[in-house]
Amino acid sequence: MITELNLLLKLANISLNSQKKEQLIAYVNLIDKWNNTYNLTSVRDPQQILIRHILDSIVIAPYLKGERFIDVGTGPGLPGIPLSIMLSQSHFTLLDSLGKRVRFLRQVQYELGLHNIHSVQSRIEEFTSEIKFDGVISRALSSLQNMVKWCYHLPSVQGYFYALKGARPDHEIASLPVGVRLVSIEELHVPKLKSKRHLIVLTRDNSRV
Repeated sequence: MITELNLLLKLANISLNSQKKEQLIAYVNLIDKWNNTYNLTSVRDPQQILIRHILDSIVIAPYLKGERFIDVGTGPGLPGIPLSIMLSQSHFTLLDSLGKRVRFLRQVQYELGLHNIHSVQSRIEEFTSEIKFDGVISRALSSLQNMVKWCYHLPSVQGYFYALKGARPDHEIASLPVGVRLVSIEELHVPKLKSKRHLIVLTRDNSRV
């Protein structure tokens, strides 16, 4: 698997040291090991997990601003776990409502020795934090409207919403609620993935709240 990972990283123009590569592979192996029992992802082939989950997660790293992030609806830790490995100086809160997923995340944290993540079982709209986040990240969280509605209380005044999407969601962008401003639409390149991928970056428009 290391050969495939090296190729994918090269194609994506991403450089990682050996330890981080080993952690990513160990994470894929844990997903593969726990998947039958916990139904973590419909992707069963470890090679496809590398492409469709690992690379799909870490390609957004260059666009993240700040050091404190929350991954809402993280599921098995996507994109939070791969990003926490890649961006080891940043901190990631991983939020999910299902206990079995949070148990998996804590096992991953223990086995991979990750010190920059914190896993929480909670519904998004019920979760609060005294310290606000530089960025709120979602990978599979319904529409942009719902993301903003459920997560509006989480970022700092100057924080961002980062939504990973497939096809460019122009209809959702056109219907953004008052108080939210589009910052950028980034077309992502995920090696060996044929599907379109985009990162939608939003922020609060405090002048219109």
